Amino acid sequence: MQPVNGNLEAWNRRLEYHLASDFYGMDAFLKGKNSIPEIDLALLGDINGLDALHLQCHFGQDSLSLARMGARVTGVDFSLPAIDKARQLAEQLGLAAQFHCCDVRDTLQHIDSGAFDLVYTSYGTIGWLPELDSWAQVIAGALKPGGRLVFVEFHPVLWMFDNDLSTIRYAYHNDGPIIEEESGTYAEPEAPITTTTTTWNHGLAEVFTALTQAGLQVVALDERDYSPYPVFPDSVEYQSGRYRIKRFDNKLPLVYSMQAIKPL
Repeated sequence: MQPVNGNLEAWNRRLEYHLASDFYGMDAFLKGKNSIPEIDLALLGDINGLDALHLQCHFGQDSLSLARMGARVTGVDFSLPAIDKARQLAEQLGLAAQFHCCDVRDTLQHIDSGAFDLVYTSYGTIGWLPELDSWAQVIAGALKPGGRLVFVEFHPVLWMFDNDLSTIRYAYHNDGPIIEEESGTYAEPEAPITTTTTTWNHGLAEVFTALTQAGLQVVALDERDYSPYPVFPDSVEYQSGRYRIKRFDNKLPLVYSMQAIKPL
């Protein structure tokens, strides 16, 4: 499948600024820091010795953190510069990870079906997809019987707002593409780039339905009133590593997680 026009260019252009940003903290990562947030770590549990597939992995920082936790990791992303960087980091760090450049919906063309104990994907991923049925089919096709999905994402309620969170502008449900022009990036707001992207909002029921129709059993759903990243306007750190939007405090869900298993 071809990526939506503009989205691939946007991610390619963001890469150099993300690598240099405080947000991604590459110096600390290269010295051994795990980049995966506490929410995700609690859901993942002990993954030592597991075969893990990381979807929409960007330049592989979280993929390689999974490898540091003992997993044999395969990462997928549609940006070739990002995948090239992930491969370079894996070699530099001597970690058991391989990476494929493809649209996430084409993943099964690049991996062995039914080969993975774990599929992991998180934070700002599914909004780039116009529909979720093909995404869910990839997850179901990649997992071994008894394998599980760990999925963590920003809450769709947030994507109803405009960029400064002052007005509800978009529908909660997926009623069509959202086309926006952005200066900078979430990781480096002052980056001297302007990009035009197309995204879609996916409500919780749409995610749940796509996964169950693909034959997976959703076993857990949770919503949290904080984010592990200060990516929204007026974010304040109310506890270490936990951020809320100041004007809303704990009144909005910021993140949700969903876990599913492939039946035996």
